[in-house]
Amino acid sequence: MIHTAMIWPVIAQVLLVYIVYGVMGKRRFGAVRQGTARARDFLVPSIEPETSATVARNLTNQFELPVLFYLVCTLLIVTNGVSILTVSAAWLFVLSRYGHAFVHMTSNRLMLRHRLFVVGLFTNALLWLLLAVHIL
Repeated sequence: MIHTAMIWPVIAQVLLVYIVYGVMGKRRFGAVRQGTARARDFLVPSIEPETSATVARNLTNQFELPVLFYLVCTLLIVTNGVSILTVSAAWLFVLSRYGHAFVHMTSNRLMLRHRLFVVGLFTNALLWLLLAVHIL
């Protein structure tokens, strides 16, 4: 059924949040083990080592634009607005978020990260446009 197909990109996006949490925990514990940070350093994120600070910032990103994604997907499902186009756009959004997270947590190349963000931003906007057209 096409409506349940929209749930899979949502699940994949939620999985990304858990992956980022895991990476952040691993990097923070690693920093403490290596002596580059003390556990109490994580009370004030501004003094956090860069390797875990970038992951912490990415985790914050996962609760910004993706919140609009979760909402539009839910609204598309409850209004019977799910189509092959909306499911494809949802997967494109999720792929852009995985790419953005990967770049943010590894090389942190700003221009590449920005391009991936823009792809997600416009894809998210497309989903909202498709919802608006559907409910007209």
